[in-house]
Amino acid sequence: MKDIYDILRQWRKRPDANFALATMVRAQGSSYRRPGARMLICEDGTTVGSLSAGCLESEVVECAGEVLRTGQSVVVSFDTRRRFGCAGKIDIFIERVSQSFLCEVAACLNARRTCFAITTLEGSFVGEADSFLGEANGFPNNPFVEEIFPPLRLLIFGDGPDNAPFRSLGQFLGWETIEIIDANLFSIAPDAWTAAIVKSHNYGRDFVTLQKLLPLELRYVGLIGPRKRRDQIMTELLEVGVTVNAGFFAPAGLNLGAETPEEIALEIVAEIQRVFAAGSGLSLREKKIPIHATLKGVDGPALSKR
Repeated sequence: MKDIYDILRQWRKRPDANFALATMVRAQGSSYRRPGARMLICEDGTTVGSLSAGCLESEVVECAGEVLRTGQSVVVSFDTRRRFGCAGKIDIFIERVSQSFLCEVAACLNARRTCFAITTLEGSFVGEADSFLGEANGFPNNPFVEEIFPPLRLLIFGDGPDNAPFRSLGQFLGWETIEIIDANLFSIAPDAWTAAIVKSHNYGRDFVTLQKLLPLELRYVGLIGPRKRRDQIMTELLEVGVTVNAGFFAPAGLNLGAETPEEIALEIVAEIQRVFAAGSGLSLREKKIPIHATLKGVDGPALSKR
């Protein structure tokens, strides 16, 4: 999803410019990115987003220049089995992207609403996906449909220098990080794409914060601290009638052997990513099925949920 957030950020800087948009609409076999990967190409040749590990981008930029000159969309296919390190084939649709498409996606994300980006040979637009969900992937005969979610919002309760790694990692991932010192001043309405970290390192403040957060039933609420302290807080929470649900992670983080604040932040951010992306957290070498999950087999879904 970060690609689209970065693309919109670039578009806002130059709202009157012409851009080409390259969208991966089909992948057969292995590929570094999966359908839904996007790259924006500016008139001066600069790009935002990616379609591969850097193998294809220069050729896509060259094709995009022609698309910008003529206004004619094209589908470009790459057989990565022969030329690159992946064992597959991908199709890239390049269009002169419409202002209305970017405006509508931006409006949905600003309002923290999901939307469906529908790509056909006529271009990309925001619309309803219900009529396409049952179709097999077969662009250009069938539209490519991707559900676009608002950026993950990470609420950090507590102050201190250990907030800096969370800010850095969140920015790198395209997340929206918000630091809250006093939970009593918390007034943000959380949604399905909101996670929280409780790290005031003060028992009373952490207790008050969890008392407010846990009834919201967020998908992820992480508490930094030892197990003994967690057990004490949970006991007191239960005594005052607060239910501790499956979205409560304490101690927060995956076991990566962390020691420094930066490593601890990595453990926790990785756990949040696992929860929201429904990953297993196992080493990929232990996975016996293809790395990338799809809704309709391994060769690329009609609806990409990335």
